[in-house]
This record gives sequence, structure tokens and C-alpha cells, in this order.
Amino acid sequence: MDTENLIRMANRIGDFFEVYPDRDEARRGIADHLRKFWEPRMRRDLVAQLDRGGAPELKPIVSETIKQHRAELSPSN
Repeated sequence: MDTENLIRMANRIGDFFEVYPDRDEARRGIADHLRKFWEPRMRRDLVAQLDRGGAPELKPIVSETIKQHRAELSPSN
């Protein structure tokens, strides 16, 4: 999976939700979108890249979301 593309797509989702005045609602929106519309492999690769410290290009709100909602974003398989 192209990690740079995953980061770019995740940041675009973050751009959309970042304008929400309620930061918690924004993070829930990002997490919901990733869970509903990204296949498990995509989520797994993005979480793994963040764990390795190799995703400094991620917008802070996206990084926060992944850390906060990790359990629901991490595929069980």
C-alpha cells in the first residue's frame, strides 16, 4: 500500500472535519469515515506507519484521531 497516498487521503479527510467547532466531534467524524470507507488493510497500514513514527506529515487532528480511536480503527484480523 502506498503510505504517502494514505497519508494524503487521511489529511484530506482531516481538512474536511477540522473546521468543526467541536474538536471531539471532528475526531469522531474522521474515525467514522476511516472505519466506514477505508478497507482494513488501509487502516492497518496507516496505524502501523504512525506506530513506527513515520507519519510526521499527518495533520495533528488525524494523528490524534488514530491514537484516540485506535481500537475501533484497528482491524481484528
